[in-house]
Amino acid sequence: MTPLLNESEVKNLVEIITREVLIAIREQEQARPAKHGESCTEECANGICVKTCFNRAGEVVDAGASRLTSTLGGIPEDPNVASLIDHTLLKPDATADQIAQLCYEARKYEFASVCVNPTHVKLCADLLQGTRVKVCTVIGFPLGASSPEVKAFEAQQAIHAGATEIDMVINIGALKAEDYTLVARDIREVVRTSHAANAIVKVIIETSLLTDEEKVKACLLSKEAGADFVKTSTGFTGGGATVEDIALMRRVVGPSMGIKAAGGVRNFEDARNLVKAGATRLGASAGVKIVKGSRGEEESPAAPASAESKAY
Repeated sequence: MTPLLNESEVKNLVEIITREVLIAIREQEQARPAKHGESCTEECANGICVKTCFNRAGEVVDAGASRLTSTLGGIPEDPNVASLIDHTLLKPDATADQIAQLCYEARKYEFASVCVNPTHVKLCADLLQGTRVKVCTVIGFPLGASSPEVKAFEAQQAIHAGATEIDMVINIGALKAEDYTLVARDIREVVRTSHAANAIVKVIIETSLLTDEEKVKACLLSKEAGADFVKTSTGFTGGGATVEDIALMRRVVGPSMGIKAAGGVRNFEDARNLVKAGATRLGASAGVKIVKGSRGEEESPAAPASAESKAY
């Protein structure tokens, strides 16, 4: 298990890696063609040495070797777009009938998971029993302002009810205030609880509220804490996934950590562009429309429960 860092070490580690990542990304954008093979930089300060290596595509392939870990995080290998979709219904007024319709669609199209609020986890687990569709739920949603202990308890209860994938919102205010110790503990508590029950964790960093530097820091902290995925958005702050953010996140976390694009993924063209940029999972309420688009089919005039205008 990765040893806990004190506040000074965490802040220093994040600052060093963030600086190196941003410098390298700018250099990659300015220099064409990229150099063949890997290039590495190393910097030490206050007893912490950070080595950051980039491949010729600009991806971070190693950063803070002894501090940062990554995992496959359930990254799907099936190129079928349906297998990449977390079929989502997170509206506060969602009814049991609408959740049942969501599960029916997930079974029919073989989506990766359904993503619902914690109160609906048990129903989904019952309806999807015996299928390959996972049950995903959201923790600390949508503000991320709960304490780490509350988020961990919420995750534990959701897993007990049948969830196998946990999408947690980080403490956004703490990140912007540079309280990296709190952000790291926030993520680590949920990761520890979830991994103990073999559930995976996706960390929602809410990209629309962050600068590029803060996005880098959020991704690095998520990776250091052992999360399986980083995820763009809740869909509740007026902004969603962009190709630019996915590309940035992929460069930061490297090739082996999952990235979930969520918020504003409304059609097959959106989905295809985000996957090309580096997304390995898509959170969308328009999952049926996306799959039909991938097959060249027209959307049915009868709008299902999950086909909403907003990117929840």
